[in-house]
Amino acid sequence: MTSVELYPAVILTEQQAQQSFIKGDYSQAAEYYEQAIETEPEVKSHYWNLGLILLLQGQEAEAQVTWMMGMADGEAQQVEQWTVELLKILQSEAERREQLAEYTVAWAIRQHIREIAPQELNNLFHLIELAIKLETFTGDELKNFGVIELIQSESIVDFELLLQVLRGILYTTPLHPSVLEFVEATLPHIDDLNTFMRILIPAAVKVAHSMSQPKIAARFMELGLRLDPSNIEILRALGVFYIRSGNYSKGIETARLYDKLSPTLADRVSAKYLLLQGLMDIAESWQEAYKVLLEQESLLTSLVQEQLIDIEPIKVVRLFNSNYFAPYLRDDPKKNRQTQNQLAQFCQMNVEKYALEKFQQYKQRSLGKRTKLLKIGYLSHCLSNHSVGWLARWIFRHHDRDRFQIHAYFINYKQVFDPVQEWYLQNVTQAYKGGICTDEIAEQIYKDEIDVLIDLDSITLDIACEIMALKPAPVQATWLGWDASGIPAVDYFIADPYVLPESAQEYYKEKIWRLPHTYIAVDGFEVGVPTLRRDTLDIPSDAVIYLSAQRGFKRHPDTARLQMKIIKEVPNSYFLIKGLGDADAIQKFFMRVAEEEGVASDRLRFLPLDPSEATHRANLAIADVVLDTYPYNGATTTLETLWMGIPIVTKVGQQFAARNSYTMMMNAGITEGIAWNDEEYLEWGVRLGKDAALRQQISIQLRQSRQTSPLWNAKQFTREMEKAYEGMWQNHL
Repeated sequence: MTSVELYPAVILTEQQAQQSFIKGDYSQAAEYYEQAIETEPEVKSHYWNLGLILLLQGQEAEAQVTWMMGMADGEAQQVEQWTVELLKILQSEAERREQLAEYTVAWAIRQHIREIAPQELNNLFHLIELAIKLETFTGDELKNFGVIELIQSESIVDFELLLQVLRGILYTTPLHPSVLEFVEATLPHIDDLNTFMRILIPAAVKVAHSMSQPKIAARFMELGLRLDPSNIEILRALGVFYIRSGNYSKGIETARLYDKLSPTLADRVSAKYLLLQGLMDIAESWQEAYKVLLEQESLLTSLVQEQLIDIEPIKVVRLFNSNYFAPYLRDDPKKNRQTQNQLAQFCQMNVEKYALEKFQQYKQRSLGKRTKLLKIGYLSHCLSNHSVGWLARWIFRHHDRDRFQIHAYFINYKQVFDPVQEWYLQNVTQAYKGGICTDEIAEQIYKDEIDVLIDLDSITLDIACEIMALKPAPVQATWLGWDASGIPAVDYFIADPYVLPESAQEYYKEKIWRLPHTYIAVDGFEVGVPTLRRDTLDIPSDAVIYLSAQRGFKRHPDTARLQMKIIKEVPNSYFLIKGLGDADAIQKFFMRVAEEEGVASDRLRFLPLDPSEATHRANLAIADVVLDTYPYNGATTTLETLWMGIPIVTKVGQQFAARNSYTMMMNAGITEGIAWNDEEYLEWGVRLGKDAALRQQISIQLRQSRQTSPLWNAKQFTREMEKAYEGMWQNHL
């Protein structure tokens, strides 16, 4: 029989082999290829295909032997050519398996491609992609595969494939130490800067906020800045990350550059906000901060007057909370609220334009679909180890589940374990673990048919404002987290008889819903083991200790000066200072004020932050008197102070932020320490320092109040809140 006569039979055998292979009958396919090799031993593709089949059967050693047999009779140049042919067959099959979503098989094939051609960069990229899909990628592969070195040595890289891999790596393992090195290696190969930034910036935001690693996020943005030094989006993100990681000087420097390069009014307003954030944490910069606030207000006035409705959505969202620092700098609610209300109206107008379809859809929700249980939704990024998270627990615990369904909508749900966040998950009817996509969160609220949506964040979080502006629920209210946002889509602001003056409705857009006693109540706090002692602080046992535990934002110089006057007037007194902010700047600030007021620096003690909330509360007990801040009072700190039975001195103002301690003290049955002006603040501070009997009386009274006062009766408070929700719903019907 001649070779010409054999040819059709070989073709038939090969076709049968392919058909069996496609069907997954590998044993039959292998037999056909073995026959083909016997008939045509010189046709190398038979060896390559047979080896592939053996590989898929798990016979890796046999596959390697088969491929080696096919190459055994070749010269070096032929072997090189045959290797290329083998790789093409393996590559083709890997791609076919990927299209079939058979990722494990594709990964195994590509691993063998890697063994044959370890420097084939595209194959390594595909291996990483497959590992990500299989959820086996750890980040170690970047080093193990030699990917970083190959990228650095290659002159041409498949840019689209590179971006796909970059996106996957940043989504899955952004904190792995090799990832920063990988991103840096990609920089010379970036052809499309905008696409690259659309991947890098959101990933850095996730690292900073969801993963609580702003230092690493800043390093990502520093890499981005190498490619585009004048990119204001990078500058903005970098400034935020610097400040969040405590690098205030770099944050301020970056914010100034962001401001200088900002091309529009909206950008400049946002830049001023970032600059204020940095300056407010450096206590020495209050005068400049106030100047920046006035500049920002001028920009805001111009922006609102222009009535622009074509601003990019992301820039609209940032505007919502750009007026955030006004109440820290002055107690002028009419002015502050006017600015905030106008700004919120402007943002609402823009949201309704760019999200018109969704806004109208949510507006048309049918009333007839509601179940017999009123659905209450709580929206927040703070349902975790955060002041709001600690305080709001009690209403969740005491809600009447026979009358209400309780839904929690987590914004930027933490990717790391948080015991408080976990507690909330276990204490709601339904929880939604949202990210930072406002459309998705709003849509979920709408689909869940929430009746009353409670915003716990207000303008502490810009994306929470956008969600509220979309109005995914028919009744919306703001509670607890901050002052009202002024957003027209928010119907109510929950307050009490004390936290807002009687005339406050004149300058609030929202209808103020006053609860009968207090706008917040707790059943208590977990208290740990103290770590502070007088002897280790070199403070005499008979000394009077004053304490101020607030972040830098709240340390207004006028109040700090009053506090120093108190220390000066009370012999043998010491002042303990603790809180977030630039520690060196805050220490320098208080030292300067002390010197100006004639207080020796050795009467000041600067404390580090405590390792936990429970330890922080235990350490409050070292204080004889707590001195509150103004124009922005303590809130959680005041509650903790009162729970620990410690006298507190507070100055009551006109704005919400200046009346928190007032309402809490009134609802604990304490009036001693409430001051209405600077003179009374000074008088109470001195009197409480000198009168140990009065301090003891207040402490006893506070401990007794745990059994009788509205502030410590969270169950009663919850019933009052539920009554408010029902009233709001009835008003809506």
